[in-house]
Order: sequence, then structure tokens, then C-alpha cells
Amino acid sequence: MEDLNYPYAVKKVTLSNQVTIAYADEGAGKETLIFVHGLGSYLPAWKKVIDELRQDYRCIAIDLPGYGKSGKGDWTYDMAFFADCIDGLVKKLKIRKASLVGHSMGGQISMTLALRQPKWLQKMVLLAPAGFETFTEQDRTWFGQYVSAPILKATPTEQIERNFHVNFFGAKMPDDARFMYEDRLFMRETREYDHYCGMIPKCVQGMLQQPVYERLGEITKPTLILYGNDDLLIPNRILHPTLKVATVAQSGQQRIPHSQLVMVPQCGHFVLWDGAKTVAASIRTFFSTK
Repeated sequence: MEDLNYPYAVKKVTLSNQVTIAYADEGAGKETLIFVHGLGSYLPAWKKVIDELRQDYRCIAIDLPGYGKSGKGDWTYDMAFFADCIDGLVKKLKIRKASLVGHSMGGQISMTLALRQPKWLQKMVLLAPAGFETFTEQDRTWFGQYVSAPILKATPTEQIERNFHVNFFGAKMPDDARFMYEDRLFMRETREYDHYCGMIPKCVQGMLQQPVYERLGEITKPTLILYGNDDLLIPNRILHPTLKVATVAQSGQQRIPHSQLVMVPQCGHFVLWDGAKTVAASIRTFFSTK
């Protein structure tokens, strides 16, 4: 996906496990923030938040392995694998202290890493994180049936567009976010799309098979949690039709000892886009308090 236009200069580093990570390194400041995107996303999704923070923070946004401009391979693509790679990146870049900012699946990856208590981790920001909503074995079977490589590959353009819309407030993708959808359509025409369609089910199963909910009480670092009040993806509307996003958010937040929760009005699952200014302001406040 080297042909994709990114808003920032992209650097690459190869880790000891031979995974190549593409990342942007913007801004400077006392705090280093590592931005971890969600399922089916990539580092440009952080543009609005980074543009609000780069004046005062060092912002490192990554393409997770298998995504965007990072390396592709026959890897497990589970939470432990992604956590290994982020930990490896921090060490490779010789970053002594950093905090994690994770969205959706990136939030669950961040929690997976925080549970290992790496010496470099300072704080954690979770935006609409996966991992607070819990799933049964029956639920996992449902995901296995409906999230498969053949189904993803056969998804028509109109459905892909609808899937993007539902990420945003009011199920309407803003005009300035359409590049994400257009980049997906571009990727469909490349050889890498087969890899992408095979990877997504592995990521989904990785989230289901490596849950963090029962271990949230072991997270020791100060944690800021933000959810959009109008998230249409969490909770899952098919499996948990009566569950409310605020209930999911509170159930996770109450388990993490040094945590605080902000519910952001008029924001969907992509709270990092719909509510970028609120997210950035909340991050500033969070890092200004000891």
C-alpha cells in the first residue's frame, strides 16, 4: 500500500521478529504518545487528534503489522502479537517513557500490553476500546460465521460504504473522512486485498480468544477512557440489542483502579474523528495532572 497518500512522512523500522512497522513521528514535547489504530483502520485515522496535540507532545502513530504501509506476513494477528510488536517498536526506537493511545481494537491491544507492565509505560488513553464488552462461546461462533475471508472479499462497494458510515455520528461519514473509504476501495484493486481479507478474521478471533475484561483490575497505570455517546458499534447491536454503550463503558472503567471515564456527546465509534477536539482537550487535562 505504498501508493496511499499519508498526511505525514512515514518511517519504517524492522523489529527483531522480522516485522516491519511503518510509523509517523510528529511533534515534540516531554510526553511521548503512541497511537494504536483499530480493526480495519490505519495511522491516518489519527490525523485530527495528532494535529491538535503535536505542538506539545511527541506523537508516534503506527500502522499495525498487516495494515497500511507496515509489513504483511503469515502471522497470528492476535492481541499478544500486536502487543509484542508495539513493545518491540518502543525498544527499537530507544524510547524510555511513553503512553499508549488506543482506539477500538487498538484499545484492547493497549490493555494487553499494559497488563505486562512494561517499564516504559506511563499512562494509557482508551478511545471506544474493544475488550469491555464480553462475549460468550456462542457469540464467538457467530463471529466466526459472519467474519470470514470469503464474505469480506465478496462485500459489495455499497455495503463497504455503509460499514464506514456506521462508524461515525448519526451513521453519516463526514466528507473529510471519505478518504478512508476511498483508500479501502483502492486497496480492493491490489494483490494485498486477499491478505487483508484473511487478516481481519484473525484479528476478530484474537480479540475474542484473548479477552482482557477479567484482568482489568491488574492495570496499574492511570487510564483515561472515552466513548462516544452515540457509538453504533459498541455494544454489538445484533448480539446485545438491549445493552447500552454507557453500561459497557462504566463496567470496564469500574474495574480499572486509576481510571476516569468521559462520555463524549454527539460522537460515534470514531470518537477520534467525530470528537477530535474533545479527545485532545481531555488528553491534555489528563497529562497535566499527576
